[in-house]
Amino acid sequence: MVGLADMVSLPYAAVPFVTSIILVLAAPGSPQAQPRNILGGHILSSLAGIVVLLLLGGTGWFAAIAVGLAVGAMVATKTLHPPAGINAFMIVTLHQHWTVLLMPVAAGAVILTCYAWVYHRLTRETPWPEVG
Repeated sequence: MVGLADMVSLPYAAVPFVTSIILVLAAPGSPQAQPRNILGGHILSSLAGIVVLLLLGGTGWFAAIAVGLAVGAMVATKTLHPPAGINAFMIVTLHQHWTVLLMPVAAGAVILTCYAWVYHRLTRETPWPEVG
């Protein structure tokens, strides 16, 4: 993920996948650690941050609103991935351009999901993602 930050000239702290990686590798059976939640959570949270930043601005209060919208969107779509909530916060407080949704967020979520699939195929007896 550090490489993604370099590619788009973002500080490493602005790439929101550290806690996602921990959740997906340490608790792969968790509903929040499934691909639908990883991808949907990160994308919806980023969209919430972009919308709030564009419509309201980039203050701490608006970042809180963005996080609340992100949580609401994830719950409504059954894509809750708690680590993704930081996307909305960072987009608003760091005044990030909407393209952050594509790179590093969407690209990073896809890479994380692919990595987790390979990792769990090599290290677990039961398949990941969890089915049913």
